[in-house]
Amino acid sequence: MKPLLCILFAIFLSGPCFAASAPGTPRTLTVGYYDFPPAIYSDAQGRPQGPLVNLVHRVFTQSGYRARFRALPSARLYAALKDGSIDLWPGAPGKPELAADTLVGQETLAQISLNLYHRPDTPPPQVPKSLAKRGVIVINGYNYWPAVNQMLHDPQLDIRLHRTSSHASALEMLRHRRADYLLDYQIPVNQALQRLGMQALPHVEIHKMPIRFIVSRRLTDSQAVIDALDRAYAEMAAAGEDLSLPE
Repeated sequence: MKPLLCILFAIFLSGPCFAASAPGTPRTLTVGYYDFPPAIYSDAQGRPQGPLVNLVHRVFTQSGYRARFRALPSARLYAALKDGSIDLWPGAPGKPELAADTLVGQETLAQISLNLYHRPDTPPPQVPKSLAKRGVIVINGYNYWPAVNQMLHDPQLDIRLHRTSSHASALEMLRHRRADYLLDYQIPVNQALQRLGMQALPHVEIHKMPIRFIVSRRLTDSQAVIDALDRAYAEMAAAGEDLSLPE
């Protein structure tokens, strides 16, 4: 009986481990995001949509991973990267609050332009001089590049910030002269212009922001993960695959 009990005990212990490491099962990583339509956003059912979602799935498949997306407001997303409840974020590097807790990939998935829009009857602004004591529309929940945030809150410029919740309402505010300028990203503005039937607006590019894989250091093999994703993206690009996102 004793040898039989030993065999059964060994099977009991090894069974779950064998099931967890079944060959050919892709490892799932939790990918955080906040709504940035049309590149990435949650649809009416709460499911992730957009070309950036598709690109992440393609790169993950190439590198042997599987993505599970989780939508969060920006502040909670940054906190989740710090504590490890989110494994990675396809987002903008250079945020000081994430520097100590994340690794940033080398491959650029997209370039997002941050523009200062103005009405056609307004002369092109000289930044930052033209913004002094003028009204600038910004979108609630967006955390801009640090140098841009510093400019917006410079007491010497005394910029009047007008906040709104959507790109469409921001464009309407600019059109109806509620403020002098609109600070917004090119991709969602282009989509909102089409939806509203408005002509393209003149603008000055403030910053071009790269989108890269940003991995939480709480992931035990964070360096290996970021290297695998970068390598997969580079292989796909070298093979001539179209990896561009629409503007």
